[in-house]
Amino acid sequence: MTEQILSAGFGGQGVLLLGQLLAYSGMREGKNVSWMPSYGPEMRGGTANCSVIVSDEEIGSPVIDEADTVIVMNRPSLDKYESKLRKGGRLFINSSLIDKKATRDDIEVYYVPVSDIANELGNARVANIVMLGAYLELTHLVKPETAIAQLKESFGEKKAHLIPLNEQAIEKGAAFVRK
Repeated sequence: MTEQILSAGFGGQGVLLLGQLLAYSGMREGKNVSWMPSYGPEMRGGTANCSVIVSDEEIGSPVIDEADTVIVMNRPSLDKYESKLRKGGRLFINSSLIDKKATRDDIEVYYVPVSDIANELGNARVANIVMLGAYLELTHLVKPETAIAQLKESFGEKKAHLIPLNEQAIEKGAAFVRK
């Protein structure tokens, strides 16, 4: 099993963290991983994306030509990365911010209003974690508990108070796609 994921959005939307969580969680579960971030010089507000590969086998290259999954958090990312998805792949769209529909009919598309869900939780910054929950519910790439354990380690004691909110965000994303 090899899963190749592209995650993209504006800087500050947490697309790099989402990818990093997938990579580190895969490592925690004994899988081979690759995480390659890319962002513009503006950081917050500029474009950001990352390539993640999680595999049971060795990974030959971190470069993704055709992704199994593309996660887009803004419209420019949808316009740029929809074509990078393999036939039969999965496209996750932040439908709170993207009013455009996917143009392809040979892929699975999930419209998840992650920004709206995050705002309902009281913190717009967890939209990426809501998306992570939706993605994990449909793919089972790693266990949600593994992602939470990784968040706890990444956050440390200083941000430990944010863990319950992130657990809620994962569950809300998962619940949305279970409907």
